[in-house]
Amino acid sequence: MLLGGIHYLLPAIKAAHKHGCHVITVDYLPDNIAHKYSDEYHNVSILDKEAVLSLAKELQIDGILSFAVDPGVVTAAYVAEQLGLPFTCSFEAACILQDKSRFRQFLAENGFNVPNAKGYTDAEEALKDVDYFNWPIIVKPVDSAGSKGVTRVDDPNDLKEAIDHALDESHNGHFIIEDFLEKEGLSSGSESFFVDGVLKYNGFYDQYFDNEASNPFTPSAECWPADKDPKYLGEIRNELQRLGSLLHVQTGLFNVEWRVCRNGKPYLMEVSPRAGGNRLAEMLNYAADVDIVETEVCKAIGEPIPVVHEPNYNGFYAILVLHNESAGVFDHMEIDKAFRKKYVIEEEVRVCKGDRVSTFSGANNAIGTLFLKFDTQAELRQIMNSYRNYVKVILTPQ
Repeated sequence: MLLGGIHYLLPAIKAAHKHGCHVITVDYLPDNIAHKYSDEYHNVSILDKEAVLSLAKELQIDGILSFAVDPGVVTAAYVAEQLGLPFTCSFEAACILQDKSRFRQFLAENGFNVPNAKGYTDAEEALKDVDYFNWPIIVKPVDSAGSKGVTRVDDPNDLKEAIDHALDESHNGHFIIEDFLEKEGLSSGSESFFVDGVLKYNGFYDQYFDNEASNPFTPSAECWPADKDPKYLGEIRNELQRLGSLLHVQTGLFNVEWRVCRNGKPYLMEVSPRAGGNRLAEMLNYAADVDIVETEVCKAIGEPIPVVHEPNYNGFYAILVLHNESAGVFDHMEIDKAFRKKYVIEEEVRVCKGDRVSTFSGANNAIGTLFLKFDTQAELRQIMNSYRNYVKVILTPQ
């Protein structure tokens, strides 16, 4: 059973079919693309863990994943625990990791680097705490992904508006406020794989952001391998392993976001027991020599997993997230011919001519992705800083 129906599920469906599985997709949107590729679909909200559990019992499933679908992670962990199926971590651990407020509290209680943070359900209580934080601050829903509902606030007079925005994107009505950590260099992330509680694989990447986007905290590109001081990579590996040991994680894939701040310390920002969005695991299958999509599927269905080790890269790679700074009606992508021939290894456009497209307020508003390959890291950096010269979203004139 795969929770969700977005395009990110397609490689997991393909891998499951390779292993002879009957694939069931579940969500409340019957027109989602993944349902066209699964063998069976059921219209049940993935936020309703009891309803999904009831369906799972009825269908006698033997594996469950919320692959790259953040809202279903807690439900998948719950169903797996109730039915004795393989999962990356316990239900309680998933609840901690998926709630930004609980996660910050857990990090603080266990001596990790963590920003000054506090969770709320009531806007008025938060407005009384303006002196608790070191401004600027950042306001987020505790339970959303893809940078939805996230706002940096520099002036206390703007706090109420940011809280309202966070609550609009929250599923459970909770939000968190924390000190805004000024980063040193690029933000970073990883697709990280544990085997029997031991951290074996870290697909470290750098993140780029579009400062012209309506939400400048939504990643617009990811690049491999990460151009980071090995000291910081080692520290993050150690902290991830320590976190995994404290939470008694088992075998499976985690999407990790982290950054090095101007105080010289690395911080774990988010750690989620799922594949990352933006097709990160798929790109790593191009870039390196471990198929983490198939490995995650094998874990879920209880088959022996392939050998997992740190990735050996065969070049320099980037995912460019196609998006637009203004809303309108999509006409076509305009990609420079020489650029396409030299760098593009896969092109995915999710919208059709005549479809309405939104501003880039969250990862769910992406138009598609380009997978790019480069000969050198310097070439990669140069293109990432100038890609608008080669790649344009063309909207229909109004």
